[in-house]
Amino acid sequence: MSRDFLAEIIARKRRSVAAQRGRIDIEALRAQALQRRGNASAHRLRQALRAASPEIKIIAEFKRRSPSAGAIRQAGTVGEMVRSYERGGAYAVSVLTDEEYFGGSILDLAEARAAMQLPLLCKDFIVDRLQLYQAAAAGADAVLLIVAALSGDSLGELRATAENELALDALIEVHTLAELERAAEIGAAIIGVNNRDLHTFDVSLDVSERLINKAPTGALIVSESGLAEPAALHRLHALGFDGFLIGEALMRASDPEAALRKLLASAEDRQYPAVRVSRP
Repeated sequence: MSRDFLAEIIARKRRSVAAQRGRIDIEALRAQALQRRGNASAHRLRQALRAASPEIKIIAEFKRRSPSAGAIRQAGTVGEMVRSYERGGAYAVSVLTDEEYFGGSILDLAEARAAMQLPLLCKDFIVDRLQLYQAAAAGADAVLLIVAALSGDSLGELRATAENELALDALIEVHTLAELERAAEIGAAIIGVNNRDLHTFDVSLDVSERLINKAPTGALIVSESGLAEPAALHRLHALGFDGFLIGEALMRASDPEAALRKLLASAEDRQYPAVRVSRP
């Protein structure tokens, strides 16, 4: 039987969160999160993605390793990397905070927040509101919620806590049409189409090309994973994608700032039809 990465990760994440709940005062953490958010602008990620511009908008990601790729980058601090992304033209920054599988931590998120001014996405396998409060207290502007990881009412409840209570953006991640329909049902404002199947870790850009035509009207749509070529970015942008989350290609570059500038320039210089498809 093939390994189900998502099921394994979520099971361990739930155990980890349960252990944290035993030693963390969640109401004190909530108060800290609300205080931090009270001094921050609301919904910065969606504002960046909605910016009136024909440019390719990239959410540049910091991650040290992954279950599929192993170690990705050892050199450079979080602060150095996200500042290079900011100088290189990123519209936002994503930080992987999962410790066991991706080598990250909530401290990485706090370091990124202190180092740059771009909208900041906390990317983790979120299963509990405690994680939302941790992200907000550390300086996040947005959080990732994975449809495949959240059953029943938990997806809508976590989205409501993030967006209504904390004024964070929730990037609702999908991989299939059924998951996209669930995202639409809860009124997702930002939907991330992950080209990587989190159960197998296989990657195909066909996922983005297939699902964009079914995306709900009014939602901002971000393509995630497997993105490294300017032609792919421009093609998906022409199809209707508002942004692109790119991590590994930039993390492996010897000069991430230069790599990001080159990727953006190459994508914007290509001449493709400007007509974007209309979504239902």
